[in-house]
Amino acid sequence: MGKGDKKSKKGKLFMGTFGNSRKRSSAVKVAEVATDAPKEAKPAAKKAKK
Repeated sequence: MGKGDKKSKKGKLFMGTFGNSRKRSSAVKVAEVATDAPKEAKPAAKKAKK
């Protein structure tokens, strides 16, 4: 359980990686999808007369 242990917090600090024993802070977003673009309004579909 030292610096070479990939599963311990000390090992993750040494290697600079993240995982279950060393979570990323909530300020850092791991994968954020850009949803700022407005969605285009689709026109209402016309029903076919029978």
